Amino acid sequence: MPLTREQKAAAVEQISGKLEQTPTLYLTDYKGLTVAQANELRRRFRDSGVEFKVIKNTLLRLAMERLGGYDALYEHLSGPTAVAFSEEPAAPARVIKGFLRDADTERPALKVAYVDGSVYLKDQLDVLAALKSKDELLADILGLLRSPMANVVGALQAPGTRLAAILETLAAQEG
Repeated sequence: MPLTREQKAAAVEQISGKLEQTPTLYLTDYKGLTVAQANELRRRFRDSGVEFKVIKNTLLRLAMERLGGYDALYEHLSGPTAVAFSEEPAAPARVIKGFLRDADTERPALKVAYVDGSVYLKDQLDVLAALKSKDELLADILGLLRSPMANVVGALQAPGTRLAAILETLAAQEG
């Protein structure tokens, strides 16, 4: 049964809200997955904190046009499309790669990914999967910031340790 005009407007409003809230968007082709595979894929996405939905291309396009900035994705809105919404840019790519490997299948296939305004095409799934999460980046930055401090503290402590060792050697020689 086709959606009414009010239902379409509500769906576009909901999709627009999701697009505004989520910096990462993956468009995938899920055609050819069995029901069991689709359920397993959804479970994996859910476990990774990724929302995965089948959305009509026309409704998704209307939501994108309402917000603007998604022009590069329009050409990929054809055929069956499932959308992965995520806060973490690499999470959907990691789930897709793991699923493709474990299920020994070619679906879901990445059509295009939109990450904080940047567009990644289907052949860049490995690049997306290799991106570090925000937590990993923060840990790297903190490690870099702590490293110079640890070196300074070590340098300041080292002369005192050497001086104590020299004094012990001199005391042993005199004694």
